[in-house]
Amino acid sequence: MPVIKCAVYVRKSTEHGLEQEFNSLLNQDESCKAYIASQAFNNWEYVRTYTDAAISGGTMERPALKQMLDDISKGLINTVVVYKVDRLSRSILDFHNMMKYFDKYGCNFVSITQAFDTSTSMGKLTLNMLLSFAQFEREVASERVRDKIRASKAKGLWMGGNPPLGYDIKDKKLVVNEAEAQQVKQLFEKYLELQSVKRLVQYAEAQGIYSKKWISKKGNQKGGNKISLMGMHRLLRDMTYIGQIAHKKANTFAKGEQDAIISKELFNEVQQALKNNSNNKTESHRSPNLLSGKLFNSQGERFINQVKTNKNHTKIHYYAQKGLFIPAAPVDEVVSNTLSEFLNADLSYLPPDSASALKSVNWAALSGVQKRDFIQAIVDKAIFSNKQLIIYLDISPNSVRPFITDVYVNQSSLPMEFITNEYSVTITVPVVFRRYANTKFSKAKTSLLTITENNNLIVKAFATAWRYREMYEKCGDVDTIARNEHIALRHVYKHLSLVYLNPEVVNHILSNQCQISVRDMLDKASRSNDFAEQKKLFAAHL
Repeated sequence: MPVIKCAVYVRKSTEHGLEQEFNSLLNQDESCKAYIASQAFNNWEYVRTYTDAAISGGTMERPALKQMLDDISKGLINTVVVYKVDRLSRSILDFHNMMKYFDKYGCNFVSITQAFDTSTSMGKLTLNMLLSFAQFEREVASERVRDKIRASKAKGLWMGGNPPLGYDIKDKKLVVNEAEAQQVKQLFEKYLELQSVKRLVQYAEAQGIYSKKWISKKGNQKGGNKISLMGMHRLLRDMTYIGQIAHKKANTFAKGEQDAIISKELFNEVQQALKNNSNNKTESHRSPNLLSGKLFNSQGERFINQVKTNKNHTKIHYYAQKGLFIPAAPVDEVVSNTLSEFLNADLSYLPPDSASALKSVNWAALSGVQKRDFIQAIVDKAIFSNKQLIIYLDISPNSVRPFITDVYVNQSSLPMEFITNEYSVTITVPVVFRRYANTKFSKAKTSLLTITENNNLIVKAFATAWRYREMYEKCGDVDTIARNEHIALRHVYKHLSLVYLNPEVVNHILSNQCQISVRDMLDKASRSNDFAEQKKLFAAHL
């Protein structure tokens, strides 16, 4: 009788309870091992345990699961043993795909607490029913929480979160803090006098009025910082101060249990003043952004400037459509570097007077303000898309002349690709756009990279993925990798998914035939184990 090589798969959705000496994972493991031992007369033999801790069963992005599937394809495992069906997956689609994968390599599946035989039609029906209820339970729980929040807010109940300035939390209710309430009234009344949120922020700091300070449940002190510009906007629009509770997603309001701090009349006056000041806003200073008013998206929509203030720093973005904010700094950096390269390029194809003027601009000697003025003078417009930034230049001598340095001639004549038509030049810069750019490899970078910068990050990501796999095969524990590397578990999971990426897709990425950001690459790699489906996911980037 051949040996049946058995693997145990255990999983827990959250970290809660994992610190206990005997936790859920150990219970699952011991129970499954005992079941395998009871089947010794059938020649069952335990091989190893695959553990995914603190990760949902609704996703396939589980390194231990992927390692197990890989071992099944190599013939190292004949049977997978779990404590319950939902430990393997809570998604019907994912489970069906795994059952097909098991059948392909002749691997059986056993749940020790839910007896069924997948070799019969009734066993398959039972399995699908159990899985359907597992998914139903997960979705109903989510709906129940959302409904509870919606109903509670409709009754005016405080549903938690950071307490607003002017209130304390007692017995899960908002109670007026008299000292802070006076500060809130002072800010509302002062705004009607100043008619400027920015000046009100300065006034609050001068008066020693700071954001709400409180102690969290864990005993940590929160808040007590300078009120930011956006924080002041939120404070002036917060209906909590007139005794209302808002449900933002449903866009509804209800009378709250808390006492009002200011009158509705004062609140309405402030809202009207905010609206009027917003409509009548004028540009009182020159924007520091290089492409202010000159940057468009591929649909022809103009980007405008957006300012976000967070604690002690301010971020400036370009904004054209809902959900798309491009940090201004990386865009301006690409434009600045491109113009510097252009001045050092072979300009013999340009009109002689323009070429002579451009070669008389000493870029290195220009101050930051002068470089900004030069770029804004000769950049006619720019068009941004996810894969390129097209810059249109006006190189007429009149545009360049104010920046000419006497007795200076740039002797550089480096190759550079651009299109010229009389006094107009078009330069196309291939770029990769990342909506969220804080990665392990480029914390100093933001959301726009040149192709060369992005390719370097991709190579580092693949190298890290294979290094993590070697570490995982040695220790068999993702937590150990995370601790040793001083990173979060999700970073380990995401990089391990690259190891199972379709080799054809990998070749396209590393040969620069597929232009994709590191984040998008990691996200797409983690969505499927099926090679054909992976090729479809990456098709848009090929």
